[in-house]
Amino acid sequence: MRYAELHCKSNFSFLEGASHADELVSTAAQLGYEALAITDRNSLAGIVRAYKPALEHGLKLIIGAELVLQDAPPLVVWATDRPAYGRLARLITLGRRRAEKGDCLLYLADVAAHAEGLLAGMVISEQCGANTADSSIIPTAIQTYRDIFGDRLSLLAELNYGVRDQALVQRLLAWERKTQVPLLAAGDVHYHIPSRMMLHDVLTAIRHGTSVDQAFDYRFANSQRHLKSLDTISSIYAGLEEAVERSAEVADRCSFTLDELKYEYPEELAPAGMTAMQHLTQLTWDGADVRYPQGVPEKVRQLLQHELTLIAELRYEAYFLTVWDLVRFARSRNILCQGRGSAANSAV
Repeated sequence: MRYAELHCKSNFSFLEGASHADELVSTAAQLGYEALAITDRNSLAGIVRAYKPALEHGLKLIIGAELVLQDAPPLVVWATDRPAYGRLARLITLGRRRAEKGDCLLYLADVAAHAEGLLAGMVISEQCGANTADSSIIPTAIQTYRDIFGDRLSLLAELNYGVRDQALVQRLLAWERKTQVPLLAAGDVHYHIPSRMMLHDVLTAIRHGTSVDQAFDYRFANSQRHLKSLDTISSIYAGLEEAVERSAEVADRCSFTLDELKYEYPEELAPAGMTAMQHLTQLTWDGADVRYPQGVPEKVRQLLQHELTLIAELRYEAYFLTVWDLVRFARSRNILCQGRGSAANSAV
């Protein structure tokens, strides 16, 4: 069986996730998962801590987030490629800038404006299994998201041995038939092993400003929000095997990795018609002529050539140009400036 956990919070979902990203990654790898998505609440912070452990364990890391909206049900989204990741980052930034520190205000229209290239799973809580009012509300919300995401939308089937699981499954199947939006298995994971439930209870109590014994209405009913074995997943989703298989298919559609990220400087660092490296090279030799009016010594010339080659290989030319521009401005205003580190001490 192929399975990818696509809805998983780390401790970067403040006072919600009870495990570190590296703990989640190592456990998912040990369990034989196809991939793991770190989907923190309105945040991409956890993926940074998950990135290196995922490489070490040979586990595919899916980049995504859980989006909590003001005017629509929660949504889990996953970036398929670099442009989609950029749109997701801008979307979260938009919501963060609207709100007080630590909060995020996002609306359905924001998601619609940034949806291109994102896969999405609509979060349906276990309470929906017993709430008849949802029979009309949920399909409307599904259709709204379907209009935005098209065939990139799924309904998250998140079963954790809850008392309403069977009722929820029947409603999910009915909504799938009515809307033609397929089910997708996910775990709504909040910690990597069952014993972390106690820590999660403490975090929940703190989040709601109460004690653990008084937080009964806010705590999970059991310790099943952990990364489960493939045998357990197979048992829980008996009869919903296609939803389990779709988790791996969604993971297959996500090709973006953090390896693709690099500093992207504005183009105006170099004059029109020149690359940044060409501009830096010209500035370097012009500066050498000023520094050595009687001629650049051969030792210095060789050092400059070596450094320029290395800068080009490492693609650091934009950084050198940025520092040059800052120093040029400071000197024009008689502002004392001092560099530090190997770049400041280089011949270039």
